[in-house]
Amino acid sequence: MAAGGSLSRSERKAAARAEILQQEEQRDRRRQVSRIWRKPPAERSPEECQVLSESEDIVRELERRRKRRERLRRRQEEVCDEPEELKRKVVELAAAIRNAKHLVIYTGAGISTAASIPDYRGPNGIWTLLQKGRSISTTDLSEAEPTLTHMSIACLHKHNLVQHVVSQNCDGLHLRSGLPRSAISELHGNMYIEVCTSCTPNREYVRVFDVTERTALHKHHTGRMCHKCGAQLRDTIVHFGEKGTLTQPLNWEAATEAASKADVILCLGSSLKVLKKYPRLWCMSKPPPRRPKLYIVNLQWTPKDDLAALKLHGRCDDVMRLLMEELGLQIPGYERARDPIFALAEPLRPEEEGTHSRKPVAPPQGTEPAAAPRDEPPARPGGWLGRGCAKGTRRRKSN
Repeated sequence: MAAGGSLSRSERKAAARAEILQQEEQRDRRRQVSRIWRKPPAERSPEECQVLSESEDIVRELERRRKRRERLRRRQEEVCDEPEELKRKVVELAAAIRNAKHLVIYTGAGISTAASIPDYRGPNGIWTLLQKGRSISTTDLSEAEPTLTHMSIACLHKHNLVQHVVSQNCDGLHLRSGLPRSAISELHGNMYIEVCTSCTPNREYVRVFDVTERTALHKHHTGRMCHKCGAQLRDTIVHFGEKGTLTQPLNWEAATEAASKADVILCLGSSLKVLKKYPRLWCMSKPPPRRPKLYIVNLQWTPKDDLAALKLHGRCDDVMRLLMEELGLQIPGYERARDPIFALAEPLRPEEEGTHSRKPVAPPQGTEPAAAPRDEPPARPGGWLGRGCAKGTRRRKSN
């Protein structure tokens, strides 16, 4: 032993070697126990049973891991209610909507799968496929159109049954369904909108094409310039790992205000794994009896299921079709010629024509787009096909 009671260099090396050997023995033991444990009990030899009985701590850990994997697997499974059970639940949901004083709808990727836009955590979702090491195909979002669910939500808002919609989707389909912009909070942005953050207030440019061609995580410039101040425009998308700071189209202020007033929240097609992290959307500062009643429509498990007044296991379009029938409301069909995006869009200037290669959304041949929605300022001549936005981008006040 060296002076002061410390170990000598050779002693420290010997202790390190002993520790490494012990760790290797533990790994070998764990592999041996795991191999035996995976065998059916009837196929284990007496010697192998003895090994398991002498390694109870390792067996308990293996059991915990097995149960966790099984729980995760069950949560990823899609479950469908039987038709009669689904109808019964829809009748209950319809009653809640009729009696609601302030209904807010939270939407996720599941409401857009009928438009051939993949979700994230479903059996064929983006994250699911990536976790399995499989490639994902790109989707031409310009071909997507508002689904039956999008059109139903717009109809419910028109009839004052829904006060606000909080969306995690950036596909712009709520806007294109005719839902007023003041009634939407697009928490993760809108692929059709780019903004100038140098202007005060921020100057918005609605386009008829996906503006995110050149953008990515922490890289948001689109390659076009503001028509007023000349600063670079940026997209509005909030990627995982980012915090959204734009006033519009995120519209967080309206989302939190709507949540604070809500007595009923309807969640459609969302895993809620992201939304659960926003306590302001769930009124968690209120005592449980004063929080909004929660209704969830999703095929898979969500972390809010235990708090829900009702969980409907069904596809969003199927549930909304039954719901609108129960409420006695006719679902309006989507008409591309009347898509609000044409009236809201800012046309590219001649020098900007080569700044993107994305396929634009276009009205049917031989038709003219409809007028701007009622909650938008009237357009001046010179917009998309002569009836879009004014040549100077219109400004919007924050909600």
